[in-house]
Amino acid sequence: MLADVHLQARGLRKAFRLGSSTLEILRGVDLSVRRGETVFLCGASGAGKSTLLYTLAGLEQPTGGEVHFEGEPLFGVSAARQATVRNTRMGFVFQSYALLPELTALENVALPGMIGGRPDAARAGELLGQVGLGDRAAHLPSELSGGEQQRVAIARALANRPGMIFADEPTGNLDSRTGGEIVDLLLGLARSHGTTLLAVTHDARLAERGDRVLHIRDGLLEESDD
Repeated sequence: MLADVHLQARGLRKAFRLGSSTLEILRGVDLSVRRGETVFLCGASGAGKSTLLYTLAGLEQPTGGEVHFEGEPLFGVSAARQATVRNTRMGFVFQSYALLPELTALENVALPGMIGGRPDAARAGELLGQVGLGDRAAHLPSELSGGEQQRVAIARALANRPGMIFADEPTGNLDSRTGGEIVDLLLGLARSHGTTLLAVTHDARLAERGDRVLHIRDGLLEESDD
């Protein structure tokens, strides 16, 4: 595998059982993402964008095919090994923010380090400053706007200095202006930290700000002609 390939999928398939029938979502996806690249996945509702993202990140088990992350197989290893890779080498940003309501902004950002046994409040505070929330460190999620909560989530995704961030509709719960600001922030931080970004979005205009746009149709990927 080439040294500059961060993530690679070959023949990736994913199907779900619905009673006596089978719904095939991914039909043999091939994908390579280079280190430091920012890639957006687009497609119609129900096309399988999030399913593909979650499978590439090891959060969903594929029906067939393989995924290599940083040169290593992501599947066919122990659950403990997968969890270690996700916590130490991947970062995640979700549409729902997924912040713990009882923790402050600072504690939410520090959480990945706490889980890994390496709490780093100074790092968390630095990242909150980078997302423009240095003065909101002691606030609970309920005291923050949607855009501010997503900024906290982005800071959290960077807490363990991951090589790659997976973002699932990071602007889905935000208005267009705030969503644009969040994408600009996410792209800017990914590039300044040298972090690879793979993001799902329904907004083609936002996707154009990345290095490459991929469309999922009929369970397969097509690269944008733009």
